[in-house]
Amino acid sequence: MASNRIQRLIAKYLTNQASFDELDELEHWLVKPKNEKEFFNYVKTNYLIDYNLKKFNSNPTKKNLQNLIHKEKKVIQLRKVRKYMKYAAVLVGVLASAYFFRDNIFNNSVENVPVIVNTIEHGTDKATLTLGDGSQVTLKKGTSLQIQNANSNGEELIYTAGNKNSKEVAFNYLAIPRGGQFFVKLSDGTKVWLNSESKLRYPVSFVEGETRKVELVYGEAYFDVSPSTEHNGSKFKVFNNAQEVEVIGTEFNIKAYRDETNVYTTLVEGKVAVAFDNRIKKLLPNEQSSFNPNTNDFVITQVDVYNEISWKNGVFSFERKPLKEIMKVLSRWYDVDVIFENKDLEDVKFFGVLDKEQNIKDILKTIKKFKIIESYEIKDKVIILK
Repeated sequence: MASNRIQRLIAKYLTNQASFDELDELEHWLVKPKNEKEFFNYVKTNYLIDYNLKKFNSNPTKKNLQNLIHKEKKVIQLRKVRKYMKYAAVLVGVLASAYFFRDNIFNNSVENVPVIVNTIEHGTDKATLTLGDGSQVTLKKGTSLQIQNANSNGEELIYTAGNKNSKEVAFNYLAIPRGGQFFVKLSDGTKVWLNSESKLRYPVSFVEGETRKVELVYGEAYFDVSPSTEHNGSKFKVFNNAQEVEVIGTEFNIKAYRDETNVYTTLVEGKVAVAFDNRIKKLLPNEQSSFNPNTNDFVITQVDVYNEISWKNGVFSFERKPLKEIMKVLSRWYDVDVIFENKDLEDVKFFGVLDKEQNIKDILKTIKKFKIIESYEIKDKVIILK
């Protein structure tokens, strides 16, 4: 049986989190014939890959695996060069691992799947911008826009510093529909990634010397705030419902969907103070607050930050999440409705990592193959789980 060390290396390899040295160690371990078989037995047992596996000691199969590891090493080298990849998207996860092994190492037949009535597309960059005069502009890939002190290429909206001395504040709204996402850079340099079904209210230009205020009307947003030291000490605050988050210069995520009771604030780095009901609680990195506006209940817990913010890097990462919660996330991104014909399925917990550009049919086939659901059906834009 593989040692704990090797088991950890295999898990990190499958989730694209292994370092160059760790991949090198795994590759050297696989040189021994007995370890080749052990590798696949471990993967098959622990990652629910139920394809008819071929014997790993065949030369083509072994060569394919070695090529994949070498490619992964090249990806790691790129990560070292590109700073923004510090929260790099996981390209291959546990949920997708069956397809990873099937398509890249083994040649196996694909099972028959339910007939799909309509093709469901994954989400893309799109938003509706509401200007100060109430007029609306649609932002989407392939379109460009130049207004006031902002411009857009259809995939992001960039504001430049306006007249900081003006006391007249004009606000814009950026609304992201189901099946959408968008990036906006505010006039102070703060970067905001908005998830599906979200809405942000913000000033076109911040007033010099005054607290910078924005409002997450609803939905989910990741903030990389321009520090107060670059703005003469001006604080930055994010409002949502009955909660207020004050930041100094930090990265954090707020999730406050209309169909969810609690508001979740996750601190990645820096400092934030969450204010509610005349109380203030400070968060440390890797902590998440859960606030219920109806009862004023407030809880702080330690979380795996990657799972909370992976959506902005092109993947959804779930760790023992109920299927109902997972499908709620997918319904926003793929703009579909989900019906649980078997209500018992709602509470089944699952672990997996999904590429946001993955076909919804592949996701459903994988969930079915893992025996989490017996079957599924798609009618127009409604998914029925059975």
